[in-house]
Amino acid sequence: MPALTHPSTGVTLGVRDNLDHEEQFTVNIITTFLHHHFHMDERGTSVRRELLAGLTTFTTMSYIIVVNPAILKAAGIPAGPSLTATVLVAVVGCLLMGLYANRPFAIAPYMGENAFIAYTLCLGLGIHWQVALGAIFWAGVAFLLLTVLKVRQQLVEAIPTSLRYSFAVGIGFFLTFIGLNQTGLVELGVAGAPVKAGALTTAPVLVAIFGFLLIGALVIRKIPGAILIGIVVTALVAYATKVAPWPQQFFGRPESLGPIFAQLDLRGALSPKALPVALTIFIMAFVDTMGTLIGLSARAGFLDERGNLPQIERPMMADALATTLAPLLGTTTSGAFVESATGIEAGGRTGLTAVVVAAGFALAAFAAPFIGAIPPQAYGPALIIVGLFMLAPITKIDFADYTESIPAFAVVTLMCFTFNIAVGITAGFVLWPFCKLVQGEGRKVRWGMWVLAALSLLFFVFYPYK
Repeated sequence: MPALTHPSTGVTLGVRDNLDHEEQFTVNIITTFLHHHFHMDERGTSVRRELLAGLTTFTTMSYIIVVNPAILKAAGIPAGPSLTATVLVAVVGCLLMGLYANRPFAIAPYMGENAFIAYTLCLGLGIHWQVALGAIFWAGVAFLLLTVLKVRQQLVEAIPTSLRYSFAVGIGFFLTFIGLNQTGLVELGVAGAPVKAGALTTAPVLVAIFGFLLIGALVIRKIPGAILIGIVVTALVAYATKVAPWPQQFFGRPESLGPIFAQLDLRGALSPKALPVALTIFIMAFVDTMGTLIGLSARAGFLDERGNLPQIERPMMADALATTLAPLLGTTTSGAFVESATGIEAGGRTGLTAVVVAAGFALAAFAAPFIGAIPPQAYGPALIIVGLFMLAPITKIDFADYTESIPAFAVVTLMCFTFNIAVGITAGFVLWPFCKLVQGEGRKVRWGMWVLAALSLLFFVFYPYK
């Protein structure tokens, strides 16, 4: 082994030097590489912070490993192979986002879109899951073409600043509602009341309240890794109090993709019956990913002084490739996850966060029973706290200008109250140019915004509401 020189001290380490020195030298080399590749110094972060952020994001979104196959099973997609597909898409998508786009956004199959495919299209309209996956593939191809041609970037740049920040706020309320519902603090109501308070004195809800108070206290005290610590401690409390069962099995072998790999029906997805479905999937995925990327970037401080995300084509390309890959492997639309906000709040600012999430998913392929045992009482409070963090950009919305505040208000409220990010965003895309026309300021509406408004109207026309 040749002599090695330490990069900062200049000390030469011989072949027989202390092994501890060589190990430290290796660590320094790796750390230097990570700092250089992920531009950590420019973004004011560290390897330790990025690792914590990645673990936090993975913990809060790991439920998708179990939930996505359970939902798609209703569409006829086998659960075992579906779990493997879910993990593979997440691993590849997160690596693309981390190594290529250098953003702390984790990619996985979307919640919402999976339920739309399973319950609305397959069960409700009788469309075969192979056709639905074909429609998702064509949407991914369209995303790739639009990204390569830089049309997606131009459309994003046409979105006004007030709407961009409203995306972050709306996602915050969306996450909060998910957390409240999953923990049992809020339940779906009956007989006229759409929602109601849960059974606040029952053990599961009390454990969730404990988790919320714990994470809140850790955040107030500025404890590093507050969200992750809160999730782990609350999960242990849930196990100890028998609110959630201890994991019965920790490891298992992933099932083969054989029954679902490349089973998509590309020709059927372009049939007259399925074409409106393909258009709806395209628009839904387009606005979901756009809104999520901008909302998360606003919270992370990535937007420039004009409210644009520099090099936005990179995360968009990672998202487009993941969406194209997903149906080939046998799962649904994939893209940047709103739960990435938890890692951002934990300090994640570079793609190393996403790489850590990818590693978590890769390991989870062999530990799905353990990951699935983390109860909602543990990760739900984290979503509620992150919802609070996501509200910060609301101060950048001009509420004195009703042509700005009315569309922003529609985005925020409809995202939450329809439980659909796409509905909120598309409503904003329609209302903003309408309000500007009423004000006599139609010239301020860029062509890209008119395109988004037209696509949004098509979304509302073709969306299968029943």
